[in-house]
Amino acid sequence: MLKKKSRSGELVLLTHGFMANRWMLLRLSHRLENSGWRTRCWGYESWRTSVSVHAQAFADVLEDIDCDSSVTTVHLVTHSMGCIIARAALPLYHPKKLGRFVMLAPPNRGSFIATATASLLGRFLQPISELTTDASSFVNKTPQPSDVEIGIIAASRDALVAMDATRLDVPHQHVTIPCLHSSLLFRRDSAERVEQFLDSGTFIGSNTSYE
Repeated sequence: MLKKKSRSGELVLLTHGFMANRWMLLRLSHRLENSGWRTRCWGYESWRTSVSVHAQAFADVLEDIDCDSSVTTVHLVTHSMGCIIARAALPLYHPKKLGRFVMLAPPNRGSFIATATASLLGRFLQPISELTTDASSFVNKTPQPSDVEIGIIAASRDALVAMDATRLDVPHQHVTIPCLHSSLLFRRDSAERVEQFLDSGTFIGSNTSYE
């Protein structure tokens, strides 16, 4: 981990993915706090509610943080569906204090598992139908942020999201870690990569992607 230093005023806002909860963010949050970051874990009911509803709620949180005089910069660290929620929130409210945006295992071009199960489960669990790889799905129609530094950390053994689907069409940094989809939240090397990007806007040994 990076050496602990004063980051007064910088807040890292974390959120989770589908079928998860804010408690799954605590290990990553604690690691960031141990290196001097302030953190806030935002949770939501992920099973049935549309991603667009969560995006509005996330946008409201961003607006509240913008009004907090103790915060000078807000960075976003999101996992899985949480990445899409944040993407959809930024057009609704773009914080003046926005710093960097780290996505962990993001289904930026949809999830092949969502595609495979949408006909069976999509009518009951709306996010599944919204996260398919179909060109007309919610995720593929959601604007991609082009005015923020973005770092993407993908899991090379992800059984939910294909590697190509983690990428964006806008400039971004991209690295992979040899683990499963949710393991990114708990691994020390993943936390170190998050810190690298938050601290410098780059991953050591990676290249900017223009996909």
